[in-house]
Order: sequence, then structure tokens, then C-alpha cells
Amino acid sequence: MAVNWRQMGRSNGIGLTLRRFVASTHNVQCGGAMGAAVPIPNCRFSTAREHPSDAVQGVQSMLPVTALREEEAMMRDAAARFAAEQVAPHVRRMDDECVMDPSIISGLFENGFMGVEIGEQYGGCGGSFTSALLVVEELARVDPAVSVMVDIHNTIVNNCFSAWASEPLKSTWLPRLASDCLGSFCLSEAGSGSDAFALRTRAERRQDGYVLNGEKMWISNSAEAGVFLVMANAAPGDGYRGITCFVVPRDTPGLTVGKKEDKLGIRASSTCTVRLENVEVPESAVLGEVGKGYRYAIEILNEGRIGIGAQMVGLAQGALDLTLPYLHERRQFGSAVADFQGVQHQVRVRAYVSLVKRRSWWCARVCRC
Repeated sequence: MAVNWRQMGRSNGIGLTLRRFVASTHNVQCGGAMGAAVPIPNCRFSTAREHPSDAVQGVQSMLPVTALREEEAMMRDAAARFAAEQVAPHVRRMDDECVMDPSIISGLFENGFMGVEIGEQYGGCGGSFTSALLVVEELARVDPAVSVMVDIHNTIVNNCFSAWASEPLKSTWLPRLASDCLGSFCLSEAGSGSDAFALRTRAERRQDGYVLNGEKMWISNSAEAGVFLVMANAAPGDGYRGITCFVVPRDTPGLTVGKKEDKLGIRASSTCTVRLENVEVPESAVLGEVGKGYRYAIEILNEGRIGIGAQMVGLAQGALDLTLPYLHERRQFGSAVADFQGVQHQVRVRAYVSLVKRRSWWCARVCRC
């Protein structure tokens, strides 16, 4: 956490309240101590691919849930600096205008934040799943819209390619996804949101490939994306077992992106409809195996949901970071607002919720259901 709870404030008031709170919860960590050791040799930090550094042998195989490797801490700090220096000045304008500043997107690529888990042989950082989540969390502390874009690109799109794409697809797309091409994941439709596998988008088999027809709804990153992972049913008679994942470049004839939704929040993150009208793709555009798209979606969305947890923790921490200094600056009736017990109670509850959420997603990224 950026806020040093133990040093903040005076010897009384909100500073003392928070110090007592931290002391009382310091040993709470997933039902055990904060330093509770978790065996990790058989755990992967990414379900998409194994990383050589994910298995630690010997005495070092027992690590605290909150332990970070040196490269993970460096990635976290770099993301925090980028968020403060490059993202923060544009947040209000981007939210008002419902647009993502192109300089932020290019900066994310230049700093390696869009290819965290992509292997070095493809131009990525070759980092861990934890590194990707730390980037997501730090960005969310400043702007959740930027964080959403980075989360979907890393934990869903990139990892779909890394886990199941053929080598030709990996060689074609992973270098671009790490350097200049934003990805988008197209699953939901007007009649298949929660029941995603009831999708109506069809993939008709042709001699030299497939023809896609359908409309996707609420698709994040779609306004800026250069490539789309489209879920379509290649065998409707088989139900969800016909769902297949297709790689569709943005410039493919017949693919059109609709206008952005006018949302209440995370407005700079684009959410649009994606229409596919007689979109022809070659057989090589199938990601993984025909009929396995439903399984890929389940696995990759589970990973993406941990990223959502990181987003929410970052957002909550960002709110606390802004609130606490203000409570000491704002004065009423001759005292700082932070000295009022009613305010202290509210902050204590919010700090506790933030801490519990943080520990929950830290456990999730290690235990990986």
C-alpha cells in the first residue's frame, strides 16, 4: 500500500485509529498469519502457460502469499510511476470525452505493460501472471478505464494465444500484441450475456475456411483493437460443443465496430457492438481446436476474473489514497475532520474492506481455482 498507516497522522485521531486497526489485522491472512507459507511448486502463476520461475525448489518453495519476486516488484513500481506521470493528467478529460488517449496506449506498449506474460522470443517480457495483475492494480489506483483495457489484453487475449494458438498464429500475432496491436475478446451477445454459450453467431464451413455471421455486444477494447478473438458456433447441432474461437483482424471485410456505449463509469474504456456480416476467414484462423472454444472461454475468463479483483483493489486503494490526506486538510469547528470519531469509523471500515479484498485476490492468484 502507498499509504504508510503506521506513520500517518498524529498520536490521536485518525492516525491512531488506523495504526490500531492495522495492528489488530496484521496477522489476518486467509485465515492464518500474514506470513502464512503457501507451497507453490505445483502451482502455476498462469493457467495459460508455465513459466520457469514459477516453481521454486528447496527451502524457498514455501513463500508468503504476499511475497514478490524482484522482477515483479520492479514491474509494479514501473506501472505505478507510469500511472502517476502519464495517466493521471488525462483521467478527467478522457472520462468526460469517453476516449482513450492514444499516447497512453502507445506508452503502455513501449513500457512492456501490454506483453507482460508474452514470451521473450515473441518480444514480450516473459513475466508471471502476478506481474500482470500488479500492473492492473497499480493502473486502477489512478484510472480503472486504463486498467480494464490492460487487463483484458493481458489476461485474456494474450493468454489465449499463448495457451492454445498454433505456432503460425503465435508467430504472427504475439509480437504485435506485445508491441502495437490491442486485442479484444468477443463472446457476449444480446441474448447470451450470463448464458454466454447460448450465442447465435455462426461459423459456416466452406472449402477453404469459414464464414462468420452474427453480432457481439458489450465488447471491451473494440474501438481501438487491431485483432478480435470471436466465439462462433461451427456446429449448432452440437450445442455449446460447437463453439469455436476465431482470430479476426480488424481490417477483415465484413467486420464493423459500432458506436461506443455512453456508460456511467470507466467511460474511457471502449464498449461497442461488433458485427460480422459474411466475414470470411481461413481455416488457419481457428485458435486451438474446432469445438473447444467453450472450454477456452471458461478457463481464460476464470483468469480474467482474478484481474477484475486486482482492478477493484486498486480502485479502492486509490480512493483511500485521495481521501486520507483530505481528511487531515479539511477543518470544521476548529478541528481536522479526521479527528471526528464518526469519520474515523467510516475510514476504518473502508480500510478493512480494502485490506480483505487485497488479501483475497492475492490468495486467488496463488491458489488458482
